Amino acid sequence: MILNDRKIYVIGVVCMFFILVSALPLSADIYRYIDKEGVMHFTNVPTSSRYHLYIKGRYSSNDYSSSYADWTTKYDHFITEASEMYDLSFPLLKAIIKVESNFNPRAISKKGAQGLMQLMPGTAKLVDVYNPFDPWQNIRGGARYLKMLMNRFDERLEWALAGYNAGPERVVRHKGIPPIKETRNYVKKVMEYYRVLKNR
Repeated sequence: MILNDRKIYVIGVVCMFFILVSALPLSADIYRYIDKEGVMHFTNVPTSSRYHLYIKGRYSSNDYSSSYADWTTKYDHFITEASEMYDLSFPLLKAIIKVESNFNPRAISKKGAQGLMQLMPGTAKLVDVYNPFDPWQNIRGGARYLKMLMNRFDERLEWALAGYNAGPERVVRHKGIPPIKETRNYVKKVMEYYRVLKNR
């Protein structure tokens, strides 16, 4: 069989893709975009909104262990600084990061939330975060936004957490945690991790 240049190129791209996948940990998501020339680009660390989730990573049952020993301390200095800056609890901020991104600074949700504290683009702009993938900017911005919600809801933590997840207007509309399964589970999980950290 005679292969033309186009077929050879496509085969090369496919081979490179599988090499990339095999070299990544099982927990890595794969993102892809196709440029104007029809060339496919793959990455596990998307650097722009052009990339879209292509393959969802597979996670082992240990990846989300609640054991404190499994939690990274890599960003503790940023969390400490943000907690002092906005008069928020260090354990609370760390619990939110655990639930939001599991300490992955490159995390992107299906809805477009980005970084350690999963800031939506509009929220990032509101709190002056210009690079949501920068750990310090993201943590500072997330802490600032949480403080805004705490002030709005008269220090009612669970309401503020619900607002962080579902948007403050939904909390106002329902006069409390909205009846959204994802939001209720989110608040419950953050509070559980928060208690774990406070008791360390």
